[in-house]
Amino acid sequence: MSKKVLLTDHPWPDVDIERGILEAAGYELVAGPIETPDAATVEAMVAEHDPIAIMTCWAQVSATAIARPATLKIVARLGVGLDNIVIPAATARGAWVTNVPDYCVQEVSDHAVALLLDLWRGITLFDRDVKAGNWNPAAARLHRVADMTVAVIGFGRIGAATARKLARGFGCRVLVTSPSLVAKHAVGHELEPGIFVTDIATLQREADGIVLTAPLTADNRHMVNDEFIASLQRTPIIVNISRGPLIDNDALVRGLEAGRVRAAGLDVIEGEPSPPASVTQRPDVVATPHIAFSSAAALAELRRRSTEDVVRALRGEQPLHPCNQPGESS
Repeated sequence: MSKKVLLTDHPWPDVDIERGILEAAGYELVAGPIETPDAATVEAMVAEHDPIAIMTCWAQVSATAIARPATLKIVARLGVGLDNIVIPAATARGAWVTNVPDYCVQEVSDHAVALLLDLWRGITLFDRDVKAGNWNPAAARLHRVADMTVAVIGFGRIGAATARKLARGFGCRVLVTSPSLVAKHAVGHELEPGIFVTDIATLQREADGIVLTAPLTADNRHMVNDEFIASLQRTPIIVNISRGPLIDNDALVRGLEAGRVRAAGLDVIEGEPSPPASVTQRPDVVATPHIAFSSAAALAELRRRSTEDVVRALRGEQPLHPCNQPGESS
């Protein structure tokens, strides 16, 4: 049986953490590139090395890649979202799929708040202006953050942390929604001081800012589309720190141009790592390259915990963060 563990990609400069944990357990790490390879390259790496485990950060792990190893015990995502792994294929062949669901809650929620503050207080906008040689405080059209109503779509760990920081730290009125919240509570129910359950129609009427933290699914792909934007009443800022395809890029541009959306703060954009210039080059868009999760502490925790779960699976133990039940029929 193979003793190789394939790491498809790693957007950090070394693999010392992963290699140290795996070698101590008796396994060999085969590391792919820092840059994200395409699905065909991952499939070729799997065919070459016949790994017993696959670890992936951004790379797509296809059904073909999952089917190729003689024995495959686990496909581990170094991150939270699972849209780059064909989970049914892993489940069908008896392999675990894992993630690390809570390693970057503080970083991502901080980033969401930072993008809102940047856009409401004009930080990037006026920094660009000053660097261009202008000094024009009379041009400021800024906002008192405590007067803002912010909607958070998705109320998992990151959504909840974002809502609490805005309500407790800045005094915002925060509206939160998710399918499970709406099923359990009436619209208007106060979950915590300053945080209220809402639905999409209400937040479209009342929100000055909208933060997307929901996981990407087939049902919510392009949830921010022309129809969604047409119903916005308060010209809100839209912030996305979840997955790019939650927003239809062309619809967002149309909304910005029509004045239905005030500005956008985007850590994720459909089409990354080469997102469309029609979005990124706009002065009313502040974009960061999918780094909301990142801090030295978060990355070290992510790498250690993900690799430790791989070792558990290879020893025949249940991982701490399983995302499937191997062998179950779909």
